[in-house]
Amino acid sequence: MAISDEKYVSSTTFRKSGATVSTPTWIVPLDAGRVGFWTSSASGKYKRLRNDPRITLQPSDSRGRVKGGSPSVAGAVQLVTSGTDFDAIQGKVRAKYGVMVPVSRFFNTLGHIGKGKFPYADVGVIITPADQS
Repeated sequence: MAISDEKYVSSTTFRKSGATVSTPTWIVPLDAGRVGFWTSSASGKYKRLRNDPRITLQPSDSRGRVKGGSPSVAGAVQLVTSGTDFDAIQGKVRAKYGVMVPVSRFFNTLGHIGKGKFPYADVGVIITPADQS
């Protein structure tokens, strides 16, 4: 089973200190063996990926708890805010996750009330697995 067939993956990114941070993430297939997801330009995940493009993906549940014995996929990230790959991620996430997209957006908005504007899904994250780079 390909990592993009999973409903959720635990995406592990790296702080400047080298410490890892894992978060549950939706995932979609892209062309040429790449996979992708979206994030916010105001998120910690985006800031960590901007500073260090390494990422590790592993199948998980919606809370980010890794599935026991599942393989991890290491890769390098490219961040995009427009273009063909960005549009592909937007369309494929909406197609795969359907009604969960507006529900997720609603809870994102609710969680940031009083904290100022927090963009939703304005950055596409493209992962090229290490064995394909």
